[in-house]
Amino acid sequence: MSWQTYVDEHLMCEIEGHHLTAAAIMGLDGSIWAQSASFPQGTGGITIKKTNQALIFGLYDEPMTPGQCNLVVERLGDYLNDQGL
Repeated sequence: MSWQTYVDEHLMCEIEGHHLTAAAIMGLDGSIWAQSASFPQGTGGITIKKTNQALIFGLYDEPMTPGQCNLVVERLGDYLNDQGL
């Protein structure tokens, strides 16, 4: 099964008359393996940090860089981990 099939048939499937607006599967290096037609491709991105009890999401657009976004999100995530959260 191709990665595109996972997006088309599994992520974009209809559930009780509803479906996702957009979906994608990406490699950890940022490469897009498969995506829906409506998946936005811009000059921004996202950083996600898992803590002991939460997920922190940080979205950015240029001129912010991926490294700057990572720094902001990771810093808060590290603090929350230190607090046991």
